[in-house]
Amino acid sequence: MESVVVRGGPPEFRRRMERRCSSSSSDSGSVFSDCRSERSDDLALPESPSCGVEPSSLHRFLFSSSGCSDDDIQSLVSDLKSISVESQRRAAMGLRLLAKPSTETRVRIAEAGAVAPLVSLVSHPDPQLQEHAVTAILNLSLCEENKAAIAAAGAVPNLVRALGTGTLTACGNAACALLRLADLTDLPAAIGCCGAIPPLVDLLQKGGARGKKDAATALFALLAVEENAALAAEAGVVRPLLELMADPESGVEDKAAYVLLRVLAAPKGRAAAVDEGGVAVLVDMLEMGSKRQKEVAVLSLLEICEENEAYRMIVVREGAIPPLVALSHSSFRRVKEKAGDAIGCVVARKHGAATVQR
Repeated sequence: MESVVVRGGPPEFRRRMERRCSSSSSDSGSVFSDCRSERSDDLALPESPSCGVEPSSLHRFLFSSSGCSDDDIQSLVSDLKSISVESQRRAAMGLRLLAKPSTETRVRIAEAGAVAPLVSLVSHPDPQLQEHAVTAILNLSLCEENKAAIAAAGAVPNLVRALGTGTLTACGNAACALLRLADLTDLPAAIGCCGAIPPLVDLLQKGGARGKKDAATALFALLAVEENAALAAEAGVVRPLLELMADPESGVEDKAAYVLLRVLAAPKGRAAAVDEGGVAVLVDMLEMGSKRQKEVAVLSLLEICEENEAYRMIVVREGAIPPLVALSHSSFRRVKEKAGDAIGCVVARKHGAATVQR
């Protein structure tokens, strides 16, 4: 994942975010890189009319996109504005497929005027048409040159609406499209203000394996903004994150742990993590997790302990000191240093030290 530039928020929040981004940037980058890359389009190729395109046309789009002429693209763009839902569906699917494999074609599609009508169709009541439009926007957003045009066309509120109303595929692809747009300056805050956080939390809870990954990745990007971290805590993100972290079968443990670390930058996030039993989950991760999980657990406990004596007492009571001491002798320098910082944060305080001695 690209390095995150922390914008906005009070100085204390920015210092927290910058410190934690610099401390864990290399590992978080590898955790989320698969979602940042050009994801495959899972559009099936059934001999079924439900796709809205005849199989022969579908295969033609899939295997001859590199030879598609400007006239072909312009014809599809014109059909997006048709009064026929079937014609719109066919055109949106064609552009979705054409935009999938080639950066050059993505630019050509945008230059042909496809962005605005596709954005308008993202909120269409027909679920299949909406799904095609959302995925076409996602594929177009994979090209850096197209992001500003997509945002300027009003994509954010429509994508947020699709998060709450679309098919599972549309929800996941809307999350990914918002993730791509979040690279633009000031867009993360705008995306949060448009109401993206609650449906992303819902997708994190109820989505399939891929939907959970998409939601976690989008949340990780958006929660670099203080307002969004607080909104996520209010939307109840902490409990599903802890459940995913505690479930070795989820396949999202690492992603959930890094999202939780960003939630903890907000006071409401720290309070929710303690109230939901998050300290115990983090201590378990200290004891049994991978190297990466141990590191993010140490950083999370450091966040929880740093400014609240009551929280430090809970961390001690949940048994964090022995695994932290063990990690402070680790051969991994970064883990060793952060474990030492966490121990110092807990025991250097008068009350915490007394608790440990007992």
